[in-house]
Amino acid sequence: MRQAPRKKIVLTTPWTERAMAALRQDYEVALFEGDLTSKAFLAALAGADALCPVFYDTIDRTLIGRLPGRLKLIAAFGVGTERIDIAAAGQAGITVSNTPQVVTEATADLTIGLMIAAMRGFSPGQHRLREGRWTGPDVKDFLWHSVSGKTLGIIGLGRIGTAVAHRAKAFGMRLVYHSRRPKPGLEAELGLEFKETLEALLVDSDVVSLHVPLGPSTRHMIDAEALAHMRPTAVLVNTGRGPLVDEAALAAALIDGRLFGAGLDVYEHEPTVHPDLLKCPNATLLPHMGTAAEETRTAMGLRVKANLDAFFSVGQALDPVAG
Repeated sequence: MRQAPRKKIVLTTPWTERAMAALRQDYEVALFEGDLTSKAFLAALAGADALCPVFYDTIDRTLIGRLPGRLKLIAAFGVGTERIDIAAAGQAGITVSNTPQVVTEATADLTIGLMIAAMRGFSPGQHRLREGRWTGPDVKDFLWHSVSGKTLGIIGLGRIGTAVAHRAKAFGMRLVYHSRRPKPGLEAELGLEFKETLEALLVDSDVVSLHVPLGPSTRHMIDAEALAHMRPTAVLVNTGRGPLVDEAALAAALIDGRLFGAGLDVYEHEPTVHPDLLKCPNATLLPHMGTAAEETRTAMGLRVKANLDAFFSVGQALDPVAG
C-alpha cells in the first residue's frame, strides 16, 4: 500500500538537536531563518501543513491572510502568543497552539534567581570585580538586602506564580498574592494571603513578582501610579511579559531612589531596552533567558511536536489558544 506523504512543517529557527531529530522522524521539516514578511518566506510555506514560529516571531493579520489554504495549524514554540493575531487565525480557520506545560520550572527558577540578584546587588558587585575596582572586603560595603523573612507579593497565581511561591517558601518568606480570584487550596498549602487589590499587595510587599498574561487590562499595570505604592526598599521582578511594566516610569523610580531595585528578563520593545534602564546599577537585566535551559527548550520542541501529532491524528491540538 502506498504510504501517505509526510506533513510539511515550517520552522523559523532550529530547535535543540534532540527535538529536531524527533520532529524529522515523522515530518518533512523546512527551516526558514529570515524575514517573515518576505516573498522568500511565502515561497518556503508552499505546500506547508503547519507553521511553528517561536515566541518572538510576529504573525500578524496580513501574514495570516497570505498563508497557504492547506495550513490549518500555527503551533507556537513558547507560551506567549501576543505576537500572533489569534482572532485573524480563527477567522481563517487556523488553530493556534502553544507550550504552557513545560516552561514552568525553568521560569520559576530564573524568577528566584533575579529576586536574589536584585536584592543582594549581584550585578553591581560583579561589575566592580570585573572592572578591577574591587579592593577587598569591607564591612560596610554592599549592604543591600537579604531575602529570608521578607514579604513576596505574587501577581498572578497560575502555574509559574505557584511554582515561585513553592520556592520562596523555602526561604522563609511571607507570601501574599493578587489574582482574579482567591485560591483557598493553595492558601492553606503554602500559607498564602490573598490581597483583593493590586494596591494592597504593592503596599505590603518587599518584592513584587509579575506572572499574569498580557492583555488590555494588564498592559502597563506597573506604571508610575503603581510604583508610587511600592516601598522605597522594594524590588520589582518581571519574568512574565515586558509590556506589563512602563519601563520609563520604572527607570525614573530607580534613578530617583523611589524604588530600591528591579530584576527584569523581559522588555516592552524587545530586543530594545529603555536606555534609562541600562544606566541603572540597581537594575539586574537579563536577555529573555527564562526558558533558556537545554532541558526546557528540548521539552518545548517535543511539546510542539505533541501538538502537531494530536492535531493531525484527531484534529485537536493539545494546547489550543483561545481567541
